[in-house]
Amino acid sequence: MKTDIEISHQYQMLDIRDVASGAGISCDDLSLYGNHMAKVPAGHIDEEKVKDSNLILVTAITPTKAGVGKTTVSIGLSMGLNHIGKKAIVALREPSLGPCFGMKGGAAGGGYAQVVPMEDINLHFTGDFHAVTAANNMISALLENYLFHNQKNGLCLREIAWKRVLDVNDRTLRAIISGVGGISNGITRATGFDITAASEIMAILCLSRDLEDLKQKIGRIILGYAHDGSPFYVDNLGVAGAITILLKDAIHPNLVQTLEGTPAFVHGGPFANIAHGCNSMVATKMAMTYADYVVTEAGFGADLGAEKFFNIKCRKAGLQPKLTVLVATLQGLKMHGGQDLSSLIEKNPESVVKGLANLDKHVANLRSFGQNIVVTLNRYGSDTEEEITLVRKRCKELGVAFAVNDAYALGARGAATLAETVVQTIEEKPSEPLAFTYRDSDTVEQKIWSIAHNIYGAHNVFYYEKARESMEKIRELGLGYYPVCIAKTQYSFSTDPKAYGVARDFEMNIHDLVINNGAGMIVAIAGDILRMPGLPKRPQAVFMDINGGVITGLS
Repeated sequence: MKTDIEISHQYQMLDIRDVASGAGISCDDLSLYGNHMAKVPAGHIDEEKVKDSNLILVTAITPTKAGVGKTTVSIGLSMGLNHIGKKAIVALREPSLGPCFGMKGGAAGGGYAQVVPMEDINLHFTGDFHAVTAANNMISALLENYLFHNQKNGLCLREIAWKRVLDVNDRTLRAIISGVGGISNGITRATGFDITAASEIMAILCLSRDLEDLKQKIGRIILGYAHDGSPFYVDNLGVAGAITILLKDAIHPNLVQTLEGTPAFVHGGPFANIAHGCNSMVATKMAMTYADYVVTEAGFGADLGAEKFFNIKCRKAGLQPKLTVLVATLQGLKMHGGQDLSSLIEKNPESVVKGLANLDKHVANLRSFGQNIVVTLNRYGSDTEEEITLVRKRCKELGVAFAVNDAYALGARGAATLAETVVQTIEEKPSEPLAFTYRDSDTVEQKIWSIAHNIYGAHNVFYYEKARESMEKIRELGLGYYPVCIAKTQYSFSTDPKAYGVARDFEMNIHDLVINNGAGMIVAIAGDILRMPGLPKRPQAVFMDINGGVITGLS
């Protein structure tokens, strides 16, 4: 089997203007990045057309460290829908350089279900991640400069909540001391870095309606607190407009294509384990403006990505998905069934049966939102029909539709059955109106408990002292109406990454609550989750090279 990058190199890409024209997008409005990538103005959204479009969420069972191919399924499904005569567009998140050079490699799909140009999308793309990084760190520089020049006037902050970010997995930057080396180098203090995907700027970019909304949200960011406890905002620096300038192009969705010419909007890149895990609101709505069927994904398992997609993104954007596709793999089910991680490709029906409990829990969770569900098994070469039949049988028992996805090996043809199943399910029984896990009027404690107990299965939530202090601050500021974004491991329902299957009778520990006032949400840091990941012993970077201008090892 050829590698992903070899397959992408074989594809003769269409001119992006032809892709846009085929979708009904005027070429005169495109901002071109060469012949194969473009930005479409964020103003190209028709809310009436959005209401008529069929939005399909793709989520997954709790993944292995290699994932379950959710992006591959999303791309394949959009191609499959077009293959059976429907007008479809896929809306995805942008890859981060951290995982690309670290654990997972590229994130533009795989096999014959990819978005292209694969190398550009995985690397610098149109510069959105760099713009978010620059905007975030410009705020840091302006804040430090403001405090430095005003310290003689007695102006200082009791607490600085704002961190710098970098789109690289670098554990040494999690906690640092800045401003060392003399008084002219600024105020010495303890600080640290998060990865760019966890920046509040990234969340704001993905949850903003337009450039003006983006600027207003940036102005509301809380940077720290004065000695009397009052918050210090970006607006106090008077630089919200200046920061927005750095994001004036990044707000516009990026248009690319799949290997078979299906239009794809790839925009925004928050992780679902440390942020809200969905592509931008404007990209999703723009896709819905131009297509009858829009496929989008939410990061990691349904307990993380789907929960945040519904409770945060859909709540803020007023979106109503018609269907959720739940992706499973036999390897993932075997892991949850207790099979040794080194032998997941080996046949083991007993492990599959035991692992189905994880799928059952995700189905139940999705139904709690009012979603109708199609389960798709993302086929691997080592899969056996006997084991696939076990999953098909369980889906029949659960009363959910089932289809095998072969898009990785066969492209659109391999996703045709899945596409037909999705269309039939939407036509016969679309999802009910969204039922959120909690109400806006619930307290932050009630919201966290509702997620932890009802979605994860926790029997108790424990708050560390720092989290309790932050909770009191949220009450004082009157921000308890914000939705909650829980940051936790993606490998388990619990905060223990090795508690496979369905974790039971566990306590979830909340270490801190971070107020994302600009983005309009509260981030709850659960367990040992880190907002600046590290690199594995042999990162993907050691397998990557470039010779004669040709990139290898990016997959």
